Amino acid sequence: MGRGGRGGGRRLPGGRRRHAPRGPPGRQGALSAALGRPGAVSVPFPADAMARITLEDLERLGDEPATAAGDGSDSEDDQEEQGRLFAHWEAVASTHRVSLPRDMAGPIAQMARHSQAREPVPYVSLSQHGKCDEAAYEERRYPAGKWACVTMGEPMYEQSISMSFMKLMRYICKENSVGCHLGMTIPVLNEIHLTKEGTKLEREVLTAYYLPGEFQQNPPVPMDPEIHITERAPLRVITRVFYGMTTEETILREISHFWELLGSTDSVLRETYIVASYENPSIPQRRNEIWFICRAE
Repeated sequence: MGRGGRGGGRRLPGGRRRHAPRGPPGRQGALSAALGRPGAVSVPFPADAMARITLEDLERLGDEPATAAGDGSDSEDDQEEQGRLFAHWEAVASTHRVSLPRDMAGPIAQMARHSQAREPVPYVSLSQHGKCDEAAYEERRYPAGKWACVTMGEPMYEQSISMSFMKLMRYICKENSVGCHLGMTIPVLNEIHLTKEGTKLEREVLTAYYLPGEFQQNPPVPMDPEIHITERAPLRVITRVFYGMTTEETILREISHFWELLGSTDSVLRETYIVASYENPSIPQRRNEIWFICRAE
């Protein structure tokens, strides 16, 4: 399946075709192929760019003295609460040197109310490999399922995943055909591609949100045309946990370290990887995973 920036289209398993964001076509991505295709180093960028805010920043709201009552209604109390939550998020965003769009006030309030209910993406553990009584990496199989996907190609990895998740957050909260909060699942997956030289990440990043179990059979339709519901075939991966920031530099370092652990093998892809995000980006030692994608058997 070809890759692109913000235009064009690609064919899903079974012959269906969907449109991807515009950009030049490229090589096929593993998660893109499985999902169908349709998400910032912290540096200043244009004020109208969507921020480096992701789902786990919501955990910080749990420590706030007031509850998040905002649900999009027009009551004065709800508007006041949304304003308070938005100001809190602006403060979080400022630590990432980003600007938060004002229209995120409603989704922020909804996500805050539901921040403790998170459904794990289902999988089966096939094997674990460790050193010195500590798990070094794990092989897993993820079943087929439906995902909401966005692709961005911003100058920096962190910008792409941030802008993609802002779109997904709106979809999760209310901008969908059922008009309600869908529920959060973890991890959120970010598919990345190395350049031909293997020394940098390509700009295009696919960010994927797994639809909760109750919506797997009949996924709500996104209002945003850049969000695509795609069906993923079963995926087998080898995973390794790492902690800390997810910048291009740290990701490349973790990939290199993982290869040192695995040694020479042709059983996994070498140009396409997945970064799985579990925890708050404001936490210095937050949990992430690097996924090596196994070749089809």
